[in-house]
Amino acid sequence: MTIVRFRSAKVPIRRAPRSSRPALPGVAQIVLSERPDEPLYCLRPQVFAASAERFTKTFPGDVLYAVKCNPEPAVLRSLWKGGLRHFDAASLNEVRLVRGLFPDAQIHFMHPVKTRSAIRVAYYQHRVHDFVLDTTDELAKILEETDYADDLGLVVRIALPKGTAIYDLSGKFGASPSDAAALLRACRPVAARVGLSFHVGSQCLDPAAYERAIALAGQIIEKAGIDIDMLDVGGGFPVSYPDEVPPPLDDFIDAIARGVANLDLPPSCRLWSEPGRALVAPGQSVVVRVVARKNGALYVNDGVYGALSDAGVAVGFRFPVRLIRADGSDHARELRAFEFFGPTCDSADRMKGPFLLPADTQEGDWIEIGQLGAYGTALRTGFNGFDQATLIEVEDRPLLETPGYLPAAMQAA
Repeated sequence: MTIVRFRSAKVPIRRAPRSSRPALPGVAQIVLSERPDEPLYCLRPQVFAASAERFTKTFPGDVLYAVKCNPEPAVLRSLWKGGLRHFDAASLNEVRLVRGLFPDAQIHFMHPVKTRSAIRVAYYQHRVHDFVLDTTDELAKILEETDYADDLGLVVRIALPKGTAIYDLSGKFGASPSDAAALLRACRPVAARVGLSFHVGSQCLDPAAYERAIALAGQIIEKAGIDIDMLDVGGGFPVSYPDEVPPPLDDFIDAIARGVANLDLPPSCRLWSEPGRALVAPGQSVVVRVVARKNGALYVNDGVYGALSDAGVAVGFRFPVRLIRADGSDHARELRAFEFFGPTCDSADRMKGPFLLPADTQEGDWIEIGQLGAYGTALRTGFNGFDQATLIEVEDRPLLETPGYLPAAMQAA
């Protein structure tokens, strides 16, 4: 019997050469100059850096960027430039990526279920000492694969009731309150540091959700009867979309501070957060080309199997859009609602929107779609052979901004 081991090829993204552009171009400038027939992924490095600066200076603890949200090295470098030094990795490949870019980074393995080899390699080869768990079986794996090391940080993830976040994350991970308390007690004698973590759900619009989760964590700590060294409030911090503007970032930080103030935590306890979308969504857009128009439907060259997964039926986000006419001329002021169809032969490659664009949008025009720094390029596939794209850095501001997520100086610019 022959055993063949293989890895899927990385979906290619062509990067525009830096030597050809001494200064960062604008999106419209590069589109009308290069006239791309493949999707154009536009990174805004100054926005990534400014978001990291704002969040790390505002959050009263350690900010762990959720690498899964956008693992593009150029994005990670921009976040580092903005002052971010901690990373939430969910796989061994993410650990390798971050360690290769930043030898001095603090990497935390935040997936509650890991392979034994991932635990072993992360600990021994990449100096990862912090691990999340939600079962006694996972605790045993971590201890065995690190040879019962005396420098481990063990963080118990607790399950939350179903919440009101746009993308609910309850149900897959997390220990019940009683199990979490027992796990904490089991971790305390074998770990250098112990903590609790939770996740209120992605794109959470309710600051009070963090207070409720922190209160539950307090009950677990009291039941366990031990002090903790870390309290991780997770991610979920939201950004603006055309049909929703969340409360300002300060409202979420204030809610977290109120929740923590009600707990009797030791002064040495560190507060952690795991933002993803809030740090990177505004910093990337995707330019697609209109291949055909059928009344109110636009057929474009990217879709749910590319960077627009969150616009599909599973999530259904509406993203901000703007038209770039093929001839560079002005477009009609009258807007109409369009839906998009992606390039594949799958009828599920559909993005209902509605996306408001000039009524005279036609084949050959380009559409810039914003807020795609989060889970855009990270979810791309090569399905149906539509696997080509170009990545470039641009100087433009985001198509849509969220209150309080950029430094005041940049917001006023």
